[in-house]
Amino acid sequence: MAVIPQPTAPLLVTERLELWLPARNDMAALLTIVTDPDTGRFLGTAMSKAEHFVRFSRNAGSWLLYGYGSFILRLRGQAEVIGNAGIFHSWRGLGEDFDDKPEAGWILRHDRTGQGLAREALEAALAWFVDEHGPQRIVCMIAPDNAPSLRLAERLGFGHLRDAWLPGGDEVRLLARE
Repeated sequence: MAVIPQPTAPLLVTERLELWLPARNDMAALLTIVTDPDTGRFLGTAMSKAEHFVRFSRNAGSWLLYGYGSFILRLRGQAEVIGNAGIFHSWRGLGEDFDDKPEAGWILRHDRTGQGLAREALEAALAWFVDEHGPQRIVCMIAPDNAPSLRLAERLGFGHLRDAWLPGGDEVRLLARE
């Protein structure tokens, strides 16, 4: 019987946050976050519980298959999940300039936005990623009307690649960081 290696990731700790490897028990908290209308307005077509499971599994599976993925965000010393952020591997059917690349993403609970937490989490995750996997192109996609996330992406060094449409018809802005 073959032993399947388990993903390992550091517990990244910033001034205000702890970034954890995702666990099965985190899925319900993230579903609550992404289905909140204030948060979900920038996430495209509303997700069913089954679609959320696929997204959560893709992000968690990225750790096993690629050695990196999204972290679960908690305020330091607290158990409550307030979002996720990190670099994961994904195929979205958007073309060779985007697919099969490390992809940055971040989602915070609506009452935690505008406090610099996404920037803090992404700076830690990007630094860890570069240390572990070396400098390389990282992509991200953002709804064109999500001005705060577009500003954050620019601050993190992402530049406009092109606009595209997801299979469900939602328009997204594709960005890359070299």
